[in-house]
Amino acid sequence: MLCSMQELGLENKFLTEEDKNGIHELSKEAKIGEDPIKYLELEDEVIEFELTANRGDLLSILGMAYEIGAIYDKPVKTVDTRYNETNEDITNMFKLNITTNNCSIFLSKKVKNVCIKESPNFIKNRLIASGIRPINNVVDISNYVMLETGQPLHFYDADTLKGMLEVRMAEEGENLTTLDGIKRELSSEDIVISDGAKAIGLAGVMGGLETEVTDTTKDIIIEAAIFDAVKVRCTSKKILRSEASNRFEKGLDPNGTYLAINRACHMLEKYADAEIVGGMAVYDTTNKQDKKIKITFQKITDILGLDIPKNSILDAFRRLGFSYEVKEETITVLVPTRRIDISIPEDLIEEVGRIYGVDNIEGELPVMPLKTGTYDKTIRQIRNKMIDLGLNETLSYVLVNDKEAKQFIKEEEIETLKLLDPLTEERNTLRASILPSLYKIYEYNVARNVKEVAIFEIGKSFYKKQEQYEEERKLGGLLSGEYYKGIEANRTVDFYITKGIVEELLDYLGYGGRYSFVISDNLPKEFHPGQTAQINLNGEIIGIIGKVHPKKANEDVFVFEINLDKLLEKKTGKMKYKEISKYPSVKKDLSIVVEKEMTNDTIKRQIKKSAGSLLNNIKVFDVYTGTNIEEGKKSISYSLEFSASDRTLTDEETNKILEKIIIDLEKTLGAKLRK
Repeated sequence: MLCSMQELGLENKFLTEEDKNGIHELSKEAKIGEDPIKYLELEDEVIEFELTANRGDLLSILGMAYEIGAIYDKPVKTVDTRYNETNEDITNMFKLNITTNNCSIFLSKKVKNVCIKESPNFIKNRLIASGIRPINNVVDISNYVMLETGQPLHFYDADTLKGMLEVRMAEEGENLTTLDGIKRELSSEDIVISDGAKAIGLAGVMGGLETEVTDTTKDIIIEAAIFDAVKVRCTSKKILRSEASNRFEKGLDPNGTYLAINRACHMLEKYADAEIVGGMAVYDTTNKQDKKIKITFQKITDILGLDIPKNSILDAFRRLGFSYEVKEETITVLVPTRRIDISIPEDLIEEVGRIYGVDNIEGELPVMPLKTGTYDKTIRQIRNKMIDLGLNETLSYVLVNDKEAKQFIKEEEIETLKLLDPLTEERNTLRASILPSLYKIYEYNVARNVKEVAIFEIGKSFYKKQEQYEEERKLGGLLSGEYYKGIEANRTVDFYITKGIVEELLDYLGYGGRYSFVISDNLPKEFHPGQTAQINLNGEIIGIIGKVHPKKANEDVFVFEINLDKLLEKKTGKMKYKEISKYPSVKKDLSIVVEKEMTNDTIKRQIKKSAGSLLNNIKVFDVYTGTNIEEGKKSISYSLEFSASDRTLTDEETNKILEKIIIDLEKTLGAKLRK
């Protein structure tokens, strides 16, 4: 059977154009009938590991070898770094100039007369197994050494340089064309490699196109360096996340930098027929001494909760390749620089636990004093009440985009909080109000021809006010279309239905008679100024209720939002319930003429005050401002319901109360009885 390389399972990025379009031709030495995968040396098993972010040392074959060697108690083979050097000295022909503290070590070697050709099969196959496309022997060696030692390298065509390499911060707006052929605009936060005149590479991320190694390259400058992890991370996020940047971001071993550059020289001499120029250009401010950490046997056993023999603890350090000194009950452990994740005694305890075996640690139930907890039922009561009132609960993201976050709030009063590192620009800001989230849900439903929307949400809002960060729990609601009031009793949503829902909730929670709705000129621009009010409780504004401005919503949409933290800090007394009167009630109508600016709330309070406890209910049934009313005035008609729990009221009693109401309204509010 004849096959192409693609049919054998190789990804497109690893194939040549010939392999993509036709059958791969094997050499004459290939025996007919043999397994082509085995003949091509592609039969290796690939193992994928999930690594924690702090174990940058495991991003290399050498690091994994130390880890597996510790687990199985096997020695790690040394890496061959032997090579021959010419009598020349690189320091006489090449200079380094480091002008930024964001580079801690920079090493350079020069290699002459390299022979650019195809890499040996074992190098190509191992790169392919690691997800890296082979190019030529020189470029492949730089990637191979990175995978082997964990230290990224970069090769420059020496003839394109001016006898020096400089590490500096980029100038604001400086341009660089990277190896992928894209022209990049840099900022002053990017570290660059320069030839002394212009940038030729992005440190830790990607080299420049101008100095890349080509098929005609003869002399090479090798770079092995360590750059600031945070700077590389920020630059790579803007430009490109690469295998190299991934390693720089997690931190590198300075001793590994020397190992990697010498290993590269060894392989270039062996597989590229290179001549290695003597000496090395060095800039090094790192500490390459082993870290000393003191710890006691007792602390290890106490933290792990297991009585581990002392010999087993010391054996764990030996297997990890950590030398140590024991003095009585104290161990001084010397941690190699390759283990950058270990810096405190607790790190050593974790290593002992891993090597000794987590399965050997027996679990124990914690012993601690317990006390009865408390459970606040109020939020659940609010949720159930809103559902009883016909609203559906929603659960939305607290993250919105920065444009939505500025809606339904006064921007000059509070500041929204934007994430430094958002996953997406649609979720880059914490909401300061629940209403933008509800309005987005409303738009989603309307777009799908759902016209009756009645929703609420209890959630968090976040903002900054006068350098103080705030987090508040709020209740938000939105209604539009028809509101269900019972069988065949639907009614189009308006301000009064929305207001009635808020009143029903506040009365249910025990705040009856303590709240009012206040008209204000200082409203967010998303609210209709003529149909919006603030909710006042005991003299403090706790929320807002109103219609969404017609400029924002084509249909009538009404919303409300209550700050539950402010609401629930207001104490309520024990709820008292009174029995419904067995006796019939008496209804009276009252029409009065008042100033147009006078609010219904003001009139109702005065009526309740004058009527006393016998007034059971009060309702507006008509407002008139027609031609029969004096200019600047309006007529409001009320339906008053009177009842007593112990008797049937007489007309004489109710008329007397009604007269008192009329007299008090005239005295206090200047109201007149409409004739």
